[in-house]
Amino acid sequence: MAITGECFCGEVKYRIDGKLHDARSCHCSRCRKAFSSQASAYAVVEAKDFHWVSGENLLTSYVGDHGFGLQFCNKCGSTLSGVYKGVVHGITLGCVNGDPDIKLGRHIYVGSKASWEVIAEGVPQYDKAPPEKA
Repeated sequence: MAITGECFCGEVKYRIDGKLHDARSCHCSRCRKAFSSQASAYAVVEAKDFHWVSGENLLTSYVGDHGFGLQFCNKCGSTLSGVYKGVVHGITLGCVNGDPDIKLGRHIYVGSKASWEVIAEGVPQYDKAPPEKA
């Protein structure tokens, strides 16, 4: 069954015809600002499995010098996906509809988390980012 997701206003929608991989929560100061939250919850998706269903014309991208960036709805501001060199490589889990059948596997950059945040036990935590999973 496909995984679907959408922004807060419902104008931008996507479908994933595959599984999500390597779900993580990043607690760095940049993710806190980008997601207006204590952390980001994010999972990797194969580009071939990802499809915009509607509202792609409402997407705005912010891409840093390193080629990584975010795409968000320019109507409601929801951050929907991560991009690398213009290709979607992951999605924010907060915009997924229903159960995407994945669990967070790690908390990264907890060494720079907000002082007021308390992270629940049970998921590995890394002060920075561990080596990428194969």
